[in-house]
Order: sequence, then C-alpha cells, then structure tokens
Amino acid sequence: MNDDAALVMHIGAGDKKALGILVEKYKKLAYQTALGLVGNKDDAFDISQEAFLRVYRSAKTYDRKQPFLPWFYTIVANLSRTWLRRRSRRENRMVDLDDTSFLMVTEDTPETEYWANEQVRKLRGALMKLSFEDREIITLQHFRAMSYDEIAKLLEIPKGTVMSRLYYARKRLAKLMREDAR
Repeated sequence: MNDDAALVMHIGAGDKKALGILVEKYKKLAYQTALGLVGNKDDAFDISQEAFLRVYRSAKTYDRKQPFLPWFYTIVANLSRTWLRRRSRRENRMVDLDDTSFLMVTEDTPETEYWANEQVRKLRGALMKLSFEDREIITLQHFRAMSYDEIAKLLEIPKGTVMSRLYYARKRLAKLMREDAR
C-alpha cells in the first residue's frame, strides 16, 4: 500500500494507519516547504500539521486520477499563503532569521560560523521580502533541489514558465541582497 492515491482512498474510508504512513512519507517535505514559504519554524510545523488534517478531511473527495503530490503541495502552499495574509494583518512577528537548519549551512570556525550566519540572516530577510510566488519558486528550486520538470509538475505549469519565474525571482532576490549590502 505505498501508492499515494490508494493511501488517500484508505484514509477516506477511515484507515488511520494509512494516514500515519502518508504523514511519515511527507512530513519532512511539508515542514520544509512551509518553512521556506513562511520563514518561521513554529508556524511551519503548525501549517504542515494542518495540511495533514486537510488531507484527512478531504480524502473522500480526492480525485484518484490526479497525482497526490501536486494536490498536497497546493494544500501546504494555500495554508502558507493564508498564514502570511493573516500575519500581515496582525502584529508582524519576527521570523526565525537565525534558523540556519533550513539552509543547511555548515560551520568550520567561529569566524566562518559568524559570517555564514550573517549571510543566512541577510538571505532569509531578503527572501521574506519577496512575493509569495517568487519565494515559492526559489524555495522549490534552490532549497528543495527540485528540477524544472519536477517544479512544473508540482505547480502544474509549463517548464518554460518555471524557468521564467525563477529567472525573474532570482533577479529580484539579488537586488534585495545588494540593497541590504549597502
């Protein structure tokens, strides 16, 4: 029972073991995706948990003809988008700019650790200034190491659109990083 569509079908029938299997398979992807989109580890954890609750609640209406991963990614992305809208309406909480685990930075000495953390802080700050769509495409390509084809399939857009969005998102990110360096 490792076919995702079959797992969702079993979840729709009330099989909690199938939900556990799906959670184990995709919990890291959900968390890292949400973290890349919202920039806060606690909120990313909450979003990833909520995404699995949505899968559980929507399992009966899931179309088995559609691939699971784009459907699930859409749930995580929409929850992240909603969280960001709510955040902009309420007190703007500080994001976890010091969380280097997301960018997987390695440190050799205290000095290199300091400079690496400083670069991560600047990068995270610049990423959070980007639009959701720009942050999404950069996160998928650079921090999730997905190919253009994988991103196109996941977002259900043409490969050329992925390439174009990524090109312009990188330019906007580079501009923000240059402005921060001044």
